[in-house]
Amino acid sequence: MMKEVHGGNIYKFDHPIYDFSANLNPLGMPEEVKQAIISHIDSYESYPDPQNRELTDALSRYHGVPASSICCGNGAADIIFRTALALRPKKALLVSPTFSEYQQALETVDCQVIHSLLTEENGFQPDEKLLADIDDSLDMMFICNPNNPTGIPVPRTLMLAICQQCQKCDVQLVIDECFTEFLDAEDQYSVMADLHRFENVIILKAFTKIYAMAGLRLGYCVCGSEETAEQIRGSLQPWAVSTVAAKAGCAALELTGFVEKTRAYIHENRTLLMDGLKRLGYEVYPSAANYIFFKSSRDLIKPLLEWDIMVRSCSNYVTLDEQYYRIAVRTREENTYFLKCLEKVTERNEGRSDG
Repeated sequence: MMKEVHGGNIYKFDHPIYDFSANLNPLGMPEEVKQAIISHIDSYESYPDPQNRELTDALSRYHGVPASSICCGNGAADIIFRTALALRPKKALLVSPTFSEYQQALETVDCQVIHSLLTEENGFQPDEKLLADIDDSLDMMFICNPNNPTGIPVPRTLMLAICQQCQKCDVQLVIDECFTEFLDAEDQYSVMADLHRFENVIILKAFTKIYAMAGLRLGYCVCGSEETAEQIRGSLQPWAVSTVAAKAGCAALELTGFVEKTRAYIHENRTLLMDGLKRLGYEVYPSAANYIFFKSSRDLIKPLLEWDIMVRSCSNYVTLDEQYYRIAVRTREENTYFLKCLEKVTERNEGRSDG
């Protein structure tokens, strides 16, 4: 049986589950997006546009970047693999622990992977020390902002320094910004507005998380170099994006107020969960995203499944083990249920009560 390396596998259960393992918007897919999917149903008989013109033009307007710098794909993971395939780096740096797909993609092209490690002693906080790990022996670097699984973001000032160091050393820098929309102050972390200054930078984005469109598979990247974008587009299959996904994406980009509403909701419920975890004695790291990274001295996977709650073990991440967990910020009702059940599990573990 294939080992699970991601959350969200609800299909292994024959009944509804409280899924805290996948970091999706708890507000769900916007109604406007659902209506767009339905209203364009007649267009799904034809092949999709291989150039994704409608979606690319919408993204160009949304981000204020040239359409020629955008590549769309079947989720951000697809773009990650296609980037590795197109650019074929020989040696790459990962800021770890982080999303496993980067290393998997790099290894498909026989790339040597090295790690700049975020340490528990430093609270898994990124700092200027990682600049020393960037040199001209590298071809590529991946960094996730905010990081997955920790939820800790890299301040824009440090990220710009990383961009500059990579530019100096001729290193292709891939910045995963798939979770920046959930941050309270996105402009303090994202470097999208600075992309025109760095031909060596690629920014990964996805509709998956913020618009709860995981099942539709829609991601993209914005490249500082149009030549790089063309290389990545050349590595994609002709119909990497389905028409239904493209129509949903275009509808999502037209929404007003949805991201702001989401941020406020996430902030309130992230605080609820973090406070609850701390009250129960768990070591909680300072996430600013829509998920929380924490540590437990006892197993939580099986005990929580007794309450139909699925959480994400972080044991498959570089340097992490079975003590580390990640949970998504869900609805107020789900979060309250989670804390209630976790309290019973904790009491049972400590021998105070059998729940």
